[in-house]
Amino acid sequence: MTDSKPTVCIVAGEESGDLLGSELIKALNERLGEGVRYCGVGGERMTALGLKSFFDISDVSVMGLTAVLARLPRIVRRVYQTVEAVVAADPDVLVIVDSPDFTHNVAKRVRKRAPHIPIVGYVSPSVWAWRPGRARKMSVYVDELLALLPFEPEVHQRLGGPRTHYVGHPLTENSADLRPREGERSPLSESGKVLLVLPGSRGSEIDRLLGVFGETVAEVARDQPGLEVVLPAVSHLEDRIRDGVSNWPVKPQIVCGQDAKKAAFRRAHAALAASGTVSLELALSGVPMVVAYKVDWFFRRIKDLNRIFRFSNVDSFVLPNIILGAKAIPEFLDDEVQPDVLAGHLKALLCDSAERREQVGELARLDEVMRLPDGYSQRGAAADVVVAAMTEYRG
Repeated sequence: MTDSKPTVCIVAGEESGDLLGSELIKALNERLGEGVRYCGVGGERMTALGLKSFFDISDVSVMGLTAVLARLPRIVRRVYQTVEAVVAADPDVLVIVDSPDFTHNVAKRVRKRAPHIPIVGYVSPSVWAWRPGRARKMSVYVDELLALLPFEPEVHQRLGGPRTHYVGHPLTENSADLRPREGERSPLSESGKVLLVLPGSRGSEIDRLLGVFGETVAEVARDQPGLEVVLPAVSHLEDRIRDGVSNWPVKPQIVCGQDAKKAAFRRAHAALAASGTVSLELALSGVPMVVAYKVDWFFRRIKDLNRIFRFSNVDSFVLPNIILGAKAIPEFLDDEVQPDVLAGHLKALLCDSAERREQVGELARLDEVMRLPDGYSQRGAAADVVVAAMTEYRG
């Protein structure tokens, strides 16, 4: 360090990480003042707050095996470029945000080249679900880990991972946007109920689930006169989804954009969803659901699926179930994903049934389970750990 101004390096690998990083910068400025220098890899949000990005984040923001392989040489070059730039900047702390295939490769090499730089990981890889041995390996190059899920600190402690702090999930900070205002969600006693259909945010998920979801909706609609089906779609998959639902007996209303999606959540009485973060959004919105998933051809070749879905709290692949430690939400995997089975549960959720009341009651516990101590926000809790690391490890 050449002067008294602190330097914080934040390395993200995709847009969701850029969002988390931008909120962290705002909180760090509140604690350290406006004189902090920021460098690393970020998108529009972080660069707008003063971060000098080593290159455009789009160079490493890719999803899916095919896309990664096509861009692999460039990604490898960017890893080494980032390591060189971090070591040259000699920051007071390095924060790596999610995207472990990119950011953790950077962190490992920085630790070898400049072991005096403290490293904070933001978002824990899902070691509770997949490759638990990563936790112990991370402890070599991550000093402090910021977890979004309340059970993750205990998991890392048990698996020998780095010191882990629960800092809250971004969704809990904005849950009011997902919850119905007066008059938005009609009473169950009225006809014209709203069913959300969420077949996933990736093309491969759409391909595997859209057909069976369409058959399920048709079966539900036979017992639900005036059923309104709403399908929130990510914009880059809208055309693909429209083609896929063109032969559905019950045509869904397709909506795009976050505002339209949140409005649909506030009106919905039940949902049929692919496994993913959307299940937590639905749960925080108080929408009871059925969750289904079909893994891709590679994982179907692995006979012992229990080795893949090995969770810490409960044998489940649905986030709210894992967080609650209970099988509150019915979930179906691969060959279990059958229209008549899914439809049977959805019909029960669209009326004042014991199944609906039980699930809604369990979902109501999420606020308490995921609550941070009074006075803490997610970005504030994360910033406090980063500032403490700057002091503890660099002095």
